[in-house]
Amino acid sequence: MKAHNHRTRIDTTLGELIAAASEVAFEHSQSAEEAYTLTSLVLVEMLKKRFAPAEIDFEGCDERASGKSYLQ
Repeated sequence: MKAHNHRTRIDTTLGELIAAASEVAFEHSQSAEEAYTLTSLVLVEMLKKRFAPAEIDFEGCDERASGKSYLQ
């Protein structure tokens, strides 16, 4: 028997998700490089939370952040 998941599900495409994350990142970044880095970090965090039970190795995915902490 499966436990019921009480999360809200939004049907969207991967392209729409990337576009929305990019749009917000560009609004809060000072350069295109920073916006793309922020977008990639957000998407990696989302994937980590979704697929963590599958033990996907995301090690090193945020090396481009060069020590900046975008996700606080």
